[in-house]
Amino acid sequence: MRSETPAGRVSGSVDTAVDDSGPGDGLVKAGVVVFAVGALATLVTVAPLLLGTDPFPTVAYLVSMLMGVGFALAAAGVLRSVAAQRRQARRP
Repeated sequence: MRSETPAGRVSGSVDTAVDDSGPGDGLVKAGVVVFAVGALATLVTVAPLLLGTDPFPTVAYLVSMLMGVGFALAAAGVLRSVAAQRRQARRP
């Protein structure tokens, strides 16, 4: 374990908010949340099929499709981050 303190932080000082987010980080975070909502909806809509009860209305199945939307958002965030890093690496 390292005994060094990160740059800009002094032991015992008040924790200040440091913006370490890069381009695309917000899309990745939003994608994770949307994916989680879609995954939960998928579990809820599959449960009646396994339990032999009446299935949910179509709206529940449409909410399940948020898994794909969340995955696409997260992938777009990763690609945006990669593009920004490549641009930064090309600078002299």
